[in-house]
Amino acid sequence: MITSVLVANRGEIARRVFRTARSLGVQCVAVHSTADSLAPYVGEADAAVHLPGTAPGDTYLRGELVIQAALKAGADAVHPGYGFLSESAGFAAAVIEAGLTWIGPPVEAISSMGSKIEAKKLMAAAGVPVLAELTPAEVSASDLPVLVKASAGGGGRGMRVVRRLEDLAAEIDAASAEALSAFGDGTVFCERYLATGRHIEVQVLADQHGTIWAVGERECSIQRRHQKVVEEAPSPLVERLPWMRSRLFEAARKAAEAIGYVGAGTVEFLADEEGGFYFLEMNTRLQVEHPVTESTTGLDLVALQFAVAAGEALPAEPPAPVGHSIEVRLYAEDPANDWQPQTGTLHRFAVEGAGEGRRMVAPGRAAGVGLAGAAVGPAGLAGVAEFTAGGPREGAPWVRVDSGVVSGSEVSPYYDAMVAKVIVWGSTREQAAARLAAELQRAEIHGVLTNRDLLVWILRHPAFLAGDTDTSFFDKRGIGPAVDEAAERVAAVVAALADAASRKQRATVQRGLPGGWRNLASQPQRKSFRVGDSQYDVEYRRTRDGLTVDGAVVVEATAERVVLEVDGVRRPFGVAAYPGLVCVGPVALTPVERFPDPSQQLAVGALVAPMPGSVVRVGVAVGDKVTRGQGLVWLEAMKMEHTISAPADGVVTELAVAAGQQVEVGMVLAVVQVEEDA
Repeated sequence: MITSVLVANRGEIARRVFRTARSLGVQCVAVHSTADSLAPYVGEADAAVHLPGTAPGDTYLRGELVIQAALKAGADAVHPGYGFLSESAGFAAAVIEAGLTWIGPPVEAISSMGSKIEAKKLMAAAGVPVLAELTPAEVSASDLPVLVKASAGGGGRGMRVVRRLEDLAAEIDAASAEALSAFGDGTVFCERYLATGRHIEVQVLADQHGTIWAVGERECSIQRRHQKVVEEAPSPLVERLPWMRSRLFEAARKAAEAIGYVGAGTVEFLADEEGGFYFLEMNTRLQVEHPVTESTTGLDLVALQFAVAAGEALPAEPPAPVGHSIEVRLYAEDPANDWQPQTGTLHRFAVEGAGEGRRMVAPGRAAGVGLAGAAVGPAGLAGVAEFTAGGPREGAPWVRVDSGVVSGSEVSPYYDAMVAKVIVWGSTREQAAARLAAELQRAEIHGVLTNRDLLVWILRHPAFLAGDTDTSFFDKRGIGPAVDEAAERVAAVVAALADAASRKQRATVQRGLPGGWRNLASQPQRKSFRVGDSQYDVEYRRTRDGLTVDGAVVVEATAERVVLEVDGVRRPFGVAAYPGLVCVGPVALTPVERFPDPSQQLAVGALVAPMPGSVVRVGVAVGDKVTRGQGLVWLEAMKMEHTISAPADGVVTELAVAAGQQVEVGMVLAVVQVEEDA
């Protein structure tokens, strides 16, 4: 019987598992690092245990500390979530040895899929199509391009595309070093690289009695740095080639059967446009993108994980999917600046129309899966029969947000840059895409730069709507829309008017009078804002009729709301001001100080840390000549490696850091004296 579960994870996935556990009457236990002490999931748990430190290697990857926490808090089960220890056979074995229920697959199944090299051999023997493995020594020019991959992990870590034979050795060394740092295993291998492949995966679920479900397929082809950005179910490619679905499902069931799989897992394939596909890997855990499968089937995959772990039997067949669901990963990052992660305070986070991330269930359906009472035990899964008609219908909730943050949360440099997953369901793919784009555009995301604009651009792009979503999406089409200078300029006008109204409201004298008004016209008042690399200067006047600005009629102006009329069209704008930041709709503006502090100015040629992190490597010394774009310093932060490059040809005149050093955002790393003709 499962009465209390410890989630060996953090953030969004911890909150997701807690929601289902509470609906089943199961108590929730959290573990948290020092950096996560005030995280929302910690406050939502029934009990929480502190793991001292901030680095994953000192906290969430310390399996023995996690198990001690479970025993100390009285938990009788452990759910691993995804990432961290979720695919560690050693951790799973230790959990079972401690007398706790492991809500995951058998230790042997995890172990067999833990090495991508060995996994491909197993799959080939089971009749699952695979791409031939290439050892680095046998790669020839005719094999190019090839993909160097880490054998022990995923998520884009330890992965390099090699297009020139002379680059192979260096890229293997770099991939191996990154894999060793990320997974503790530097083993890498090569395989043929399909530049325009489709990333398609099948959700499987198997019980302890021999039943294996292929619940449905998902497509996750739009990726950056080999990490997924947009996921959807069903796959546009499979919808175009419907005969492909049965073959995918058969291969996925063969894969699960070959390793005696039990629980929820995902079999990932790389497919071509003609419907051929090849095994990539099997993730022996819940996937980040599992909500799109839940949205189209009406299932709660986490509840089913609990049920299977408790020994319950699945019905013979899963429910048939209905409609279409799309999920996007909202990252705290700057896509235009090499996907650079962002940190800081998330002043406000709100998605209109989203509830508490509850599972989307069609009207009249039960919200559970036939598991009632204060504990999960072998009571049978008869309730699953209620879901055989498929997923949500029109009129059911269709917006879902799975997030590890709330308004006021701090986005730290210690963990992944994902802020939230926003998921919608629609009766058609077109409807789902339109709904999701609109929800994202209306969302209030204040304080941290995100990839929101890029996501909206993707969802409205003609190629995406046509289902042309292979892994080279960004290579072919760039990384987002052109800067909308007109919208930014209007936002600057609105911000200036709201600021003037706010200062008037705070005035201690002449509060009720049109302050600043003169009988004879004088100089206009000015305010400047920056948006990215652009600066917008706004001029406005106070008259007996209130605030005026050229080109627009000011209908209303308060600190929180401005209404402008341009060419007879009236538009309202919401305004939110924070220290050093003004948000007007989706546009974030930084006020420009009229009299900046000279002591805060950087020396010409100074290169600063764009985020807090650790210096992985320094590639130059003082006095070295460097060329534009040459890597100087490499930082590791938020599960990614970042290169600080020379802005132009010049000479390194100062080097302020060394390998292994921790740096804070804005810290000077090096100074390059630029050549006069550069």
